[in-house]
Amino acid sequence: MADATRDIPRIGDLIDLEGLPYPDLVRRVDVAPWEALNYLDDFFLGFVFNTHVATPSGAYIDGNVSIGEGSVIEPGAVIFGPTVIGKNCRVRSGATIRGSVVIGDNCVIGHASEIKHSILFRGCQVAHFNYVGDSILGNRAHLAAGAIIANVRIAGGTVTVRAREERVDTGLVKFGAVLGDDAEIGCNAVLNPGSIIGKNSIVYPLVSWRGILSSGMIAKSAEICVLRV
Repeated sequence: MADATRDIPRIGDLIDLEGLPYPDLVRRVDVAPWEALNYLDDFFLGFVFNTHVATPSGAYIDGNVSIGEGSVIEPGAVIFGPTVIGKNCRVRSGATIRGSVVIGDNCVIGHASEIKHSILFRGCQVAHFNYVGDSILGNRAHLAAGAIIANVRIAGGTVTVRAREERVDTGLVKFGAVLGDDAEIGCNAVLNPGSIIGKNSIVYPLVSWRGILSSGMIAKSAEICVLRV
């Protein structure tokens, strides 16, 4: 990678790694936080799947799926494996989990939200009408209604991350975003492929964001960012 990687935060700068009960997923990452996505397939190969809750009539579950104690799967939810869902989560009616997903404890996957090939740390809320593809969401990250994480460049090719005036090639054809702990994404905002959102940062509603938003910042638009106070 180019020297611009020095401007890209490490995953430990963005997320408290104790927030996921499967540390091997992320602790092998050195510089690029998106590299954790490369370990998902190997993780599932060695995982022992257990479901500790009754699946309600009207929910559809197919393949290897693990659901932790206290979690609720509502009628009308669709879950494909391999998927791991932690304790005390709620997957609401109309939600779709398409597989290769790890979800930590106390998360909410809301109505009409879709998730694939992603890692969600504890306390995440993907509220309703959201898309999360090939992404990592830190502890308590929150997507308000209609917020979308796009994961494929409309022009094709591998996804790059904009770091200052340079672009760092991730080598991934599909990569959405990495959200730090307590990141807030407003209603109908779009995170374009290759977005990195720092801890305690906010992206305002309707903003189309790309690149790196530093921790503790507010993106009022794609051009106007101010310190969160």
